[in-house]
Amino acid sequence: MADFFGEVQPPPGIKEYIGGSAAKGAGLVLFLSNIIKLLVVIAGLYTLLNIILAGYQFISAGGNPESVQKAWAKIWQSLVGLLIVAVSFVLIALFGWLLFGDPTAILNPKIYGPGQ
Repeated sequence: MADFFGEVQPPPGIKEYIGGSAAKGAGLVLFLSNIIKLLVVIAGLYTLLNIILAGYQFISAGGNPESVQKAWAKIWQSLVGLLIVAVSFVLIALFGWLLFGDPTAILNPKIYGPGQ
């Protein structure tokens, strides 16, 4: 019955974490790292959407100073939010370099198991 489905291979990049070659919890660290990367992509897409909507609001303002001011405020806030996300990556790289000697140590951690 075990041969019914054949041999199932893990996806690429996962094999080194199976069979005790990595410390317990490696999956959680990689999962959290991927979640952080996903949130950054979502922040970038949200910023792009906000800038497009603010541009449309700016174009359709029709000379109304209040609408133009709201559109500029939305553009400004979107760019400041994107700047905060970018600066957070710079700070993460700086802290990784200062603490571990590797700028990618925090976002791409290397987990060593027993005897490694």
